[in-house]
Amino acid sequence: MILGAGQPIVLVAVDWCEIRNEAYDRWQTVLAQAAKTTTDRVLVSSIHQHDAPVADLEAQRLLTTNHSQGSICDVQFHEQAVQRVAQALKTSLQKPRRFTEIGLGQAKVEQVASNRRYVDADGTIKFNRTSATRDPSIREKSEGTIDPWLKTLSFWNDGEPVAALSCYATHPMSYYGQGGVSSDFVGMARHRRLKDDPKVAQIYASGCSGNVTAGKYNDGSPANRPILADRMYQAMVAAWKATQRHSLKQAPQFRTVPLRLEPRNDAGFTVEDLNHRLKDKHSKPFDQCLAALGLSWRRRADTGRALTVPVLDFGIAQLLLMPGESYVEYQLVAQKMRPGSFVMMIGYGESATGYVPTDKALQEGDTNLRDWCWVGPGAEKAITTALEGALKPKRSG
Repeated sequence: MILGAGQPIVLVAVDWCEIRNEAYDRWQTVLAQAAKTTTDRVLVSSIHQHDAPVADLEAQRLLTTNHSQGSICDVQFHEQAVQRVAQALKTSLQKPRRFTEIGLGQAKVEQVASNRRYVDADGTIKFNRTSATRDPSIREKSEGTIDPWLKTLSFWNDGEPVAALSCYATHPMSYYGQGGVSSDFVGMARHRRLKDDPKVAQIYASGCSGNVTAGKYNDGSPANRPILADRMYQAMVAAWKATQRHSLKQAPQFRTVPLRLEPRNDAGFTVEDLNHRLKDKHSKPFDQCLAALGLSWRRRADTGRALTVPVLDFGIAQLLLMPGESYVEYQLVAQKMRPGSFVMMIGYGESATGYVPTDKALQEGDTNLRDWCWVGPGAEKAITTALEGALKPKRSG
């Protein structure tokens, strides 16, 4: 939490897969009350490990009401988790730590990220490079479009480090889907950094990485998790060593920009189709969950309620939070909008959208968009406009 820049600003990185719709609202509301601030100044990001909770209270109610076999989240556990974080936030306010400088550092991460998209030997464009890619012929393809840089934004008090926030754009999974809850390789790297100097709080967040995985460098074997963790850790250390400190001449500025993403309405994603999938007793439990998630988002979007892109602006550095599984291209575009500035993009904020693809991905037939994508065409223009407003605010006078 940051004090001294108007009302408090809260940033929370949660080792969960996604927090969506009413569940996201609940996190913002409860933490805003704990911090005595407004909900728009509470930035919640899921790190997006797949072996971790997905929270959507409305979707779970739809499943329960319709006696569906599928289930998304434990509502009671969700509330307990929110309240525990709120209590920790209140406790932290009893001993605030001053910071007079920010540190900016970055380093390349070697052999972790790769784009889902690759070109096959016959020239066919494919999108099936998953987090765990067992086919060696697919792993041999080029990395594709990624952001190779891990960025670390740190806070210092008269030369003494207080906290470090590191961010890198990749799906954070090695092996998964076996029933165990895990923070995976990014969590291992973060814990290792914390052991290096326990006095410095270590926070990790995932960048915009809806279409980026570790698939080129990961075959899904358990032995590969510590290897990926070490690569992340080495980049964190290198970014820390490369850090340059800058005195804060004024308090950071906070602003939000509205973002309207139209709900998807093609075959299978209309309200009628989603209701049919939810209520059809022959639907698989996972399909029922997908339908409930889609309906939860539609109920929000159809009220006209917009998402937001919040920005914490330090002058020489900007921190932004993006919705859902935004594709990495948006992160690269944002950096180009502020050349010479340190732009840190965090993904997986309000995750009700699922994948947020580019126009090119839609045109090329990205097969990942068959499900877990609840936004319609036109997202690229809307996001580009929002990023321009966030990173190039109009000056008064």
